[in-house]
Amino acid sequence: AARLSGGENRLVSLPLSRIRVIMKSSPEVSSINQDALFLTAKATELFVQYLATYSYKHGRGKEKNALTYSDLSHTAEECETFQFLADILPKKILASKYLKMLEKEKRDGEVGEDDEEDEEEEDEDE
Repeated sequence: AARLSGGENRLVSLPLSRIRVIMKSSPEVSSINQDALFLTAKATELFVQYLATYSYKHGRGKEKNALTYSDLSHTAEECETFQFLADILPKKILASKYLKMLEKEKRDGEVGEDDEEDEEEEDEDE
């Protein structure tokens, strides 16, 4: 692997210092080899490139000649390869829709609790 010397011919686009900080945040990591750091940076860069390309090709951004957040979130939700990103890239919803969802869940929860209490009373009667 070629050594990086902060010079003009960079082989990776991501800042190695940030990647080092992220890697060191893991309690299992005590030291980081320079080659491992470079390979992690390059692999991350290639992964992000693949995610963006896949999302662009399979999303609606192609029509507008742009990659949008909704393209990325749709890819994370629909493509099995990227489903591990679904929590990180959730679909955007309006606050009003979210509040309605919360109210509905609360109502459904109350109805569910009432049903459970009725079942318990029936069991006691038998």
